[in-house]
Amino acid sequence: MHACGRTFRSLAAVTLLAAALGGVQPAASQVTSASSFQAIDGEGPAGTLPNRLAGQVGVIERLGVTAPTSGTFRDEAGRPVTLSSLLGHEKPVVLAFVYHSCPMLCSLILDGVAEGVRGLEGLRPGEDYEVVAVSIDPRDTPVVASRAKAKYMDLIGDPAVADGLHFWTVTEDTEPAVKQLAEGVGWGYAWDPATSEYAHNAAVVLLSPSGVVTRYLYGIQYARRDFRLAVVEAGDGHVGTTVDRFLLTCYAFDPDARSYSLAAVQLLKVGGGLLLVVFGGALALFWRREGRRQRADLHTS
Repeated sequence: MHACGRTFRSLAAVTLLAAALGGVQPAASQVTSASSFQAIDGEGPAGTLPNRLAGQVGVIERLGVTAPTSGTFRDEAGRPVTLSSLLGHEKPVVLAFVYHSCPMLCSLILDGVAEGVRGLEGLRPGEDYEVVAVSIDPRDTPVVASRAKAKYMDLIGDPAVADGLHFWTVTEDTEPAVKQLAEGVGWGYAWDPATSEYAHNAAVVLLSPSGVVTRYLYGIQYARRDFRLAVVEAGDGHVGTTVDRFLLTCYAFDPDARSYSLAAVQLLKVGGGLLLVVFGGALALFWRREGRRQRADLHTS
């Protein structure tokens, strides 16, 4: 007991001496709130993008709007191409904006598109729909685009998709074409001189065979059902099986979940219609048999 008391008194004396010298502060005083950090280079404490890019980056959905089609791009072979050259052939278009020196996000977007293509059984780029990856960076050359195309063709694992997989670029002179196309479909991006990178969101745009914006798919991975239904929906009846088109009557795109989900009202309508068909068929069969029985009774009487 006496030893413990002496130890306690010694510790207390040391603590008081340190406090007097200013070396000890209460633990609570070491906590720093997030609001006390100074914003770096105009970055808002509640935002993910610097204020200097505010209003330039994001997606404004423009469903039902026709995309600009007159801008001139260069394909992976360096040939001049326009979006209008792909339209009017009953094929929807999966449109992705990327740039090939992007440190991470753009390659993940293209990975997701490639996985979506692989999961579309019975539907093939070039035959049923088109996939277009448009570079927003005029420093990307057709050679760079060609390498990117080869990479994703290997990932898809089907050489036959080459005709339906397009990697387009722009030059400094034709850069307004990609700016016009991106703005026309509501996909906002901006060059950030502080990081020497483009700021943009992860989203692909679905266009109908006539170039009308039909759907946006967000993120870097797309559920197989969502990717398929988006392509079938954009195809406007020209793409997919009867089962696919039937599923579109049961599924509706949920803008909050950003995914296709069962639509209760549509499902009830379809179910009610099927019940009417079943009951109608059963009644017709019953009346037919009843008529035969009555004729037989009359014949025997």
